[in-house]
Amino acid sequence: MDVDTRLLRYFAAVAQEGNLTRAAQRLYITQPALTKQIRQLETLLDVRLFTRSRSGMTLTEPGRALAAGVPALLDDWERLRRETRNAASRAARVLRIGFLASAANELTPRITAAFRERRPDWRVEMRQAPWSDPTAGLAAGDVDAALLRLPFPGQDRMRTDVLLTEPRWVVLPSGHPLAERTEIVFRELWDEPFVAAPGETGAWQDYWLAVDAREGHPVRIGAVTEHPDDWLTAIANGDGIALAPASAARYYPRPGLVHRPVTGVAPTSVGVAWPPAADADPVVRDFVACCREQRAPESAKGGSGTMGG
Repeated sequence: MDVDTRLLRYFAAVAQEGNLTRAAQRLYITQPALTKQIRQLETLLDVRLFTRSRSGMTLTEPGRALAAGVPALLDDWERLRRETRNAASRAARVLRIGFLASAANELTPRITAAFRERRPDWRVEMRQAPWSDPTAGLAAGDVDAALLRLPFPGQDRMRTDVLLTEPRWVVLPSGHPLAERTEIVFRELWDEPFVAAPGETGAWQDYWLAVDAREGHPVRIGAVTEHPDDWLTAIANGDGIALAPASAARYYPRPGLVHRPVTGVAPTSVGVAWPPAADADPVVRDFVACCREQRAPESAKGGSGTMGG
């Protein structure tokens, strides 16, 4: 009997949440679809995994036995999947680079061009990630290195080197009362609703809401988005405003929106990041060296990387 790992993931989510609605939200599927998948798994195993009641989903004895072993099984499968994909990429001479939004701005094509010169028999595959994954696949092992906004969750477990630093600005609907200002003090925005990254990103969401610059003033979240287009649409629709890198004015111009400088918030940096295990990888080392060669002059001394270049 073969069981789809997707069914096991759905089962694990319900077991952990103890509630179909919360598990469905976590998995980004509908509750009826999740109920159907759980029933399919019970049919395949010919056991009842949950006792259903108004208070939630309670594991049965067979359900508890399955829940005890599923996390390790899924972890092993995920590790094997990554190792297999990694081997395939290396065999094809493909270096996978994760990134968010505009990556390293104008430095990105210069970095990839320099890498092609250094390793003409290799190809750089740029993989854009949603804001729900601020590591752009690096934490999951889906990419070899990444061009990321700093700080990002788990940064202390990675090597990083700063490539550029720029101010944070605010993006407003063009009809906003502050849209005509040439510069805005962040304090003036405290009571505004903000368009935010998903809550599960934790400190990443807090950083782009500038929680540390609010002196304890509560944040109002008007909308949550994962992708630049959805983010821009939410702002244009009046769901909220948002902090963004100054370069967003170049990379994401849009009718109905304005980008304005903000005082009272710290600047943002872009860095190249890679796992410590890649220190011994000559291909990743070359990519990092190309990043360092092309980075903005004012960032030449930044970073916490230890890889020789």
